[in-house]
Amino acid sequence: MLTKEEVIELLQTVKDPFLHTTFKETSGIVDVTVREEKKHVSVKLAIGKPNTAEQMQLQQEVVSILKRNGARTVGLRFEQLPDEMIQKFQPSSSETDTSILGAKKQPHFVAIASGKGGVGKSTVTVNLAMALMRLGKKVGIIDADIYGFSVPDMMGVEERPVVRGEKIIPVERFGVKLISMGFFVEDNSPIIWRGPMLGKMLNNFFREVEWGDLDYLLLDLPPGTGDIAMDVHELLPTCNEVIVTTPHPTAAFVAARAGQMALKTDHKILGVVENMSYFESEKTGEKEYVFGKGGGDKLAEVLSTKVLGRLSLQQPYEEEDLFAPSIYQEDHPNGQEYHRIAAKIIAQMEEE
Repeated sequence: MLTKEEVIELLQTVKDPFLHTTFKETSGIVDVTVREEKKHVSVKLAIGKPNTAEQMQLQQEVVSILKRNGARTVGLRFEQLPDEMIQKFQPSSSETDTSILGAKKQPHFVAIASGKGGVGKSTVTVNLAMALMRLGKKVGIIDADIYGFSVPDMMGVEERPVVRGEKIIPVERFGVKLISMGFFVEDNSPIIWRGPMLGKMLNNFFREVEWGDLDYLLLDLPPGTGDIAMDVHELLPTCNEVIVTTPHPTAAFVAARAGQMALKTDHKILGVVENMSYFESEKTGEKEYVFGKGGGDKLAEVLSTKVLGRLSLQQPYEEEDLFAPSIYQEDHPNGQEYHRIAAKIIAQMEEE
């Protein structure tokens, strides 16, 4: 098992990703604790710019180094270096905003929201992105459901993003670019951050990621009207929203709160998607309304909008050579419905 001295020796040559200077030079290794019986190493590091894409890449690097050398588990904490140390090694930088939020040609921002969990919001996000891509659009997804990230698994993504210079390069799958908190968590660990830190992470997904030229950037929001949803409303004052519900009246009632929040913050509601609308029997062709009827219509009426589409309870077709468990094929009945939903959204967004 590693000793404290060995941990320090291993990390001294690692570079602060913002200052591009070793931890030995910056005195950035603040504290090291080793619990031999559990093979656990806890490290506190001071860096030039915490809560950035660079920190996330550094986190992966440090964990990898320590696990390769005998640690079973690793705990990391970060703080900011003293100002005098930052000024000593501070690289010169331009004040120009080079992020997607500062770009002259910005994509259409579309947030996918719901009032409660379990209604298929993330499934709608990935399949709407795929439908837009199939219609010739350049599409990205921010998995902003930071506590319940699931988009990478739904799309069958196994690789992780990399950092190039000071920008993080999103993963691309089926022509859709993707960034998610799930890429920066070891072994599906729970997220226990508080609201302000989560807000910074969401901000970094916009400002620290090299999105390139996009037509649409979709945001999979956490359910409800919490901190992340508020941060999105502040970051993107001109965002558009799609509200997801099931046909059940209670789900529609709860989803109305998310819709009302969008209206109060001057976000445009593009429409309602009713998920799990019905089950169609393969044998008889009859539709069974498992979760009731009317929730989508009721929600659309409350929000003065329309139902963009209704999706049935069906699995995607199985494909032996392709792992993407939640993506409906283009010729699947739900794939065709997503195509119609995407076409309606394009018509709304691009006629303005």
